[in-house]
Amino acid sequence: MKTAGRPHEGESAVAEQGPDQGAAADGGTRLAVARLLLEQGPITAAAVAGELELSGAAVRRHLDALIADGEAEARQASRRANRGRGRPAREYLLTDAGRVRFGHGYDDLAASALRFLAETAGGTAVSAFAENRVHELLGPQAAEIREAESPDARADALAKVLSARGYAAQARSAGHGVQLCQHHCPVAHVAAEFPELCEAETKAFAQLLGTHVQRLATIARGDATCTTHVPLEDTSDVLRRLGTDHSGPQATAPVPPEDHALTTTTGTTTTVPTGRQPE
Repeated sequence: MKTAGRPHEGESAVAEQGPDQGAAADGGTRLAVARLLLEQGPITAAAVAGELELSGAAVRRHLDALIADGEAEARQASRRANRGRGRPAREYLLTDAGRVRFGHGYDDLAASALRFLAETAGGTAVSAFAENRVHELLGPQAAEIREAESPDARADALAKVLSARGYAAQARSAGHGVQLCQHHCPVAHVAAEFPELCEAETKAFAQLLGTHVQRLATIARGDATCTTHVPLEDTSDVLRRLGTDHSGPQATAPVPPEDHALTTTTGTTTTVPTGRQPE
């Protein structure tokens, strides 16, 4: 017998709700399904339906959505759960990505470990840890990034590597440079207390891209994205376009006046006031 006041998902009680109310109810039910997978998984769809007093079709719809989002996975049920006739039952459980929505103590653990490191070994140890972390994050792909021909090409390659590591990064043109935008930071909460993590990342970016970079914003400081400005040209590019032989020890880059910036357009060189675009 079903408990009064808890209609089947997809039945008239839900249908009578407005679009916003229906979406909220749908999201709440999916969260309840996910929590059951967390607490009792692996579990069959029939068991979920019985526990939450939902229809089988509604449960399967939510399970399919969780699987499509990478938050749940299905596997063949154990023999003990397959006592009936017909197709073998399937059991469902959350993936690591699915567990994230329920929170975890990883950030607290990491921050606690870094506090202990700072107290026992000093700030230099924290900085060394941060630099090593970035090195491990980029891995062997760092060599591939360095092989790209120009700073903007290297920025594109770096964005792809960061995206593969969960940073949702992209490189986009911005005036005379490129902005490397990271829309997610897995260590933002820890970096808010230990900015050494951001500083080591910025330093590694400059080394990989072969030019100085400037951090404009970070999620750890409350910004929407971590944004790094990358100049479009490094010194070697400027010298090459000027036709200067910079292989000898006397070669130096031309220095513009203090209130001007050096820009290039289609092979010619001009100086324009800083902050203004050539007309």
